[in-house]
Amino acid sequence: MNVMITGAAGGLGRAMANECGRRGYNMFLTDINEDGLLSIRRGLERQFGVTVAAKVCDLTDPDSVDSMLAVIDRHGIRFDMLLNIAGLDFEGSFMGHDREKVVNIVALNDAATLRITHAVLMRRRQIGHFTAVFVSSLASMFPMPLKATYAASKRFLLDFATSLRQELKDQDANVLVLCPGGMVTRDDTIEAIAAQGFLGTVTTNPLEVVARKTLDRALKGKATYVPGSLNRILSFTGKLIPRSVVAAVIHRRWNHAQEKWLKNKCCTPNSSLKQSIH
Repeated sequence: MNVMITGAAGGLGRAMANECGRRGYNMFLTDINEDGLLSIRRGLERQFGVTVAAKVCDLTDPDSVDSMLAVIDRHGIRFDMLLNIAGLDFEGSFMGHDREKVVNIVALNDAATLRITHAVLMRRRQIGHFTAVFVSSLASMFPMPLKATYAASKRFLLDFATSLRQELKDQDANVLVLCPGGMVTRDDTIEAIAAQGFLGTVTTNPLEVVARKTLDRALKGKATYVPGSLNRILSFTGKLIPRSVVAAVIHRRWNHAQEKWLKNKCCTPNSSLKQSIH
């Protein structure tokens, strides 16, 4: 099986690559982090003996994507699976960010995901089943003050993946959308989760478990995966409560959590520009 993984150098992308390696899959990895990308490539080949190709790429830049696709086409690589992992978030309010930082969330989470999905579907293997995984978020289920752009961008992925699944149903292809809670990917995400207290801890998902169960469900033809029993309860409950009420409750909680986090970081709210990449 040939698998394309975006955002492969760290966090969930690295966990997915390791899980694919354990299963004996060959991979084409991409990330903007060249050192991290080369490191994970060498580790996978050494540990699992699989074939791994890698190309640095800025998925928000069409020219960079075209350059990567030229490498794929030159070697005649065709894919059986696409794992859309690359994503971006910044903690803090909408007006607490520079304009382009807010826009970049949508540029990577949504526009870049559409760009690479279209390209890989054009390069799927002609014979055999195809699987695509999109990483949305538990946040996509709710209006999220203080994470408004991120949550909305993930809602787009949830709706797009659900629709694409129907379009591809008769073409021997399955689309699964993953909606995890918090995941420990970087030091700053650990701090942000800790600032939320008990709720932050119990809604956090181990990367390795998420990776394994996501692939299992995708290959079984499942449509959606929300890791964790409590997260599934929260996603269901959120559908029963008016969205304006949900937004007000979340704002109170996130405002308190972020004030606590920023106090620990000795920052002001307007300097909260921490990046989280899935």
